Amino acid sequence: MMSRFNRYLKAALPALAVAATACDLSVTNPGPLPDASLNTPEAMPGLVVGMAADLSVAVGDQSYFSGLLADELGHFSNYNNERRFYLGDVQPENANTVWANMQRARWVAEHGIERMKAVEGFDFANSPLAARAYVLAGFANRLAGENVCSAVIDGGKAEDFKVHFQRAEEQFTEGLKRAQALKDKTLEQAALAGRASIRAWLGDWDAAVADAALVPANFRYDALFSANTSRENNKIFYESTTRTEITVGGTPWAGVVGDPRAPWDTVKASGQVRLGGVDGKTPLYRQRKYTALGSSIALAKGTEMLLLRAEAALRKQDVPGAMAFINQERATFNLPALNAADEAAAWTILRQERGAVLWLEARRIWDLRRWHAEGQIGEWKAEANHTKCVPISLNEQLSNKNL
Repeated sequence: MMSRFNRYLKAALPALAVAATACDLSVTNPGPLPDASLNTPEAMPGLVVGMAADLSVAVGDQSYFSGLLADELGHFSNYNNERRFYLGDVQPENANTVWANMQRARWVAEHGIERMKAVEGFDFANSPLAARAYVLAGFANRLAGENVCSAVIDGGKAEDFKVHFQRAEEQFTEGLKRAQALKDKTLEQAALAGRASIRAWLGDWDAAVADAALVPANFRYDALFSANTSRENNKIFYESTTRTEITVGGTPWAGVVGDPRAPWDTVKASGQVRLGGVDGKTPLYRQRKYTALGSSIALAKGTEMLLLRAEAALRKQDVPGAMAFINQERATFNLPALNAADEAAAWTILRQERGAVLWLEARRIWDLRRWHAEGQIGEWKAEANHTKCVPISLNEQLSNKNL
């Protein structure tokens, strides 16, 4: 006996066949999209989002690797590159990924700006996108300058790493001018904070202080991350929590307990046994500054600006002035005020405060490196031959005829 559904289907099939012959279901592949087709005003928001995304990747990657190279993180897995960074024996082949990510962030921002200038119908002079692009380029160059041993720009020769600082100062200045014209206060303060640090690194501490004084203590400008894809993940969270490849244990920060700027915890399994890392024996001290795959990483903060002003004061032997700025920074975290008996004590406090405020933000290598060069501190991790910056990568050396 034929069911009602089968009778309906039998009756409908001829009609469906006629309808199908009336539709053209073919698909034409237009081939690769020409690059020039993206030179439209409508494509510019995506271009700037790409700049921000590449910067986040570079910041996240370098926060992780520089934490291992400096004194912020320990490592107990069999990852080769991470192990080389932690041991301070970074060879060019170990630097391929971090070098490429930093250079990509810089290149995409700088060349994106040039591309935006040439787009017909795009109001480059007054665009908020262009203003943001300049600030992103500034942060990309600051990241590279603070972390690499030498600058290499677009296949050129090896140059002093401070070339990145010089480029960043110009980019922050242009971004600042545009942000002020647009009355974009957030971008204006990001540009001021970025330029303040750069001017300090170039030796112009008075100009750095002038910029830093215009940034509120509670200001923050972030590199953004997401749980959407592995590329967008916060790498430090992933390797410390999703996996257990890194630890705060064995670093100076393991002795810093209860500081909201450098939080960590221990993990216990059943029976209150402290959980170890992937080697099964090393105690896991898990960083808790980043608590999710989408945790952001600061690019600029008002608290750092207070510490820049404190350092500038110390460089003029103004201990009371320096401590006033340090204690203003500490107050933002509800931490008690500190006192320094003399200039040497104030410098010790300043270095510790800066380390805490910028913990795991890809800034520590530069601080240790510059203070060591000035004779303020000795070798970190005790070895005189400990790598102090990211060398030119092997891939760059093999592909660049000028090296």
